[in-house]
Amino acid sequence: MKRVLAVLLFLGYSCVAFTPAPPPKKPKLILAVVVDQFRYDYLSRFQSSYTSGFRKMLTEGAVFEDAHHVHFPTVTAIGHSTFLSGATPSISGIVGNEWFDRETGRTVTSVSDPDTKLVGGAPGATGSSPRRLLVSTLGDEIKMSGQQSEVIGISIKDRAAILPVGHMADGAYWFDDKSDHWVTSTYYKETLPAWVEEVNRDKPSARAVNAAWYPIDRQPGAKPFCGMGTAAANGVPKCRSLEATPWGNEMIEDFAEHALKAERLGHHSGTDILAVSFSSNDYVGHAMGPDSPEVRDMAIRTDRELGKLFEAVNREVGMDNVLFVMTADHGVAPVPEVNEGRHMIGGRNSEPALLKAMNDAMVAKYGEGRWIVGTAGPIPYLNTELIASKGLNEADVERTAAEAARRMPHVFRVYTREDLLNGRVLDDYISTAVRNGFYRKRSGDIIVIPDAFYIYEATGTSHGTPFSYDTHVPVIFMGPGVHAGKYYGKITVNDIAPTLAAIVGVEEPSGSVGRVLQEMWQ
Repeated sequence: MKRVLAVLLFLGYSCVAFTPAPPPKKPKLILAVVVDQFRYDYLSRFQSSYTSGFRKMLTEGAVFEDAHHVHFPTVTAIGHSTFLSGATPSISGIVGNEWFDRETGRTVTSVSDPDTKLVGGAPGATGSSPRRLLVSTLGDEIKMSGQQSEVIGISIKDRAAILPVGHMADGAYWFDDKSDHWVTSTYYKETLPAWVEEVNRDKPSARAVNAAWYPIDRQPGAKPFCGMGTAAANGVPKCRSLEATPWGNEMIEDFAEHALKAERLGHHSGTDILAVSFSSNDYVGHAMGPDSPEVRDMAIRTDRELGKLFEAVNREVGMDNVLFVMTADHGVAPVPEVNEGRHMIGGRNSEPALLKAMNDAMVAKYGEGRWIVGTAGPIPYLNTELIASKGLNEADVERTAAEAARRMPHVFRVYTREDLLNGRVLDDYISTAVRNGFYRKRSGDIIVIPDAFYIYEATGTSHGTPFSYDTHVPVIFMGPGVHAGKYYGKITVNDIAPTLAAIVGVEEPSGSVGRVLQEMWQ
């Protein structure tokens, strides 16, 4: 009898021990942050200099150490569309920042919309919208569930403001440098809200007039990185643009605080979303590279801006009512010349030379003609009408162009449209990323991946590959019910949206391919 009781007690304890814990309580506000071009290793490399936002995340948040984007190319529009949809480009239709549209014969951007007008900028200018996004986002699902919620997206870039919040957002706002205004489009509103007009009257860029960008921890005698207006003199280089300075991120944080208060975010009966993308890190990173003092300084300053935003959220909503999540849309490659100096591989490929080689191969085999009608970076769109008029097989023409690309120096892989549609590819993570990034109606015909650490830009650096320096990004959750600590299991950025949906208690977004990260509350 004692043995039977012991077994029953053991089974009872086992059931208790393995009963899944419920998700954290439903938050009043989700603060969803993307830092544009923020590699995962920036968290560790600059950690000793963080005193505010990143420090709080690293000590109080669930930090996923091995989070990756699992699509190719790794660029801004795709990273932002993935963030709160959980979808890959193969499902979302967002295959790049821009692509060649075969129906119109023109290059389009991920958010360009000729049926809208810009609101708050130059009169008559074309606006932007999420209509090219073919899936729902977390905000859309919250809205469709019937919750009384407010969803707002903010960034310097239109695509970074629009794509995370989706189709039913109450507003998406981005910065128009031509008018020095925060703007939106008629997709959302016919006129700017009064609070946005007030921000614009104060001139968002006023803080940067005749200012110099010095290192945040500068020592006596330190020189500025660059200057604006009259500050760009006496040997001080001129800043490339307002966006490519810390003042860009300061404007974003300030605007987010205005939105938080004016839209009463966190004070509706349902869960509100404030999605903020800090863009300036990307502008600086492209020009200077991940090993530059400018990028380090931007990371430290972003830490401070996040701290200010946390303070505002706590003041307006209370952090006990907020679930925070942070990631990045992509990483970045080292500057090739920097790698050369440390005896590492890498270099610069020529995009014009690559495209010319493919075109020349088709001309040599099939005769003269305009064989390439459009491009998305080094990815060509072949002239299907010309191919048909000559009675050629599209797959054969693709193979001809692909073989020419493979013969170019420092090309790692080449995929054809026919290969991808029929599954004739290597079974590894590179091919998976390419498949995840391929949407038949929008993607190009020849997918070219350079060797690791090789880029197609003539200056600075870039991103876009399926290699870890471009895919490995932070994913951090923080809030009530989230267990702080480091989590070492491999996850994807696609896991963020279904996790948030589980916590809020709504259907996961329509194209989501991720899983729920329940380990952070078990």
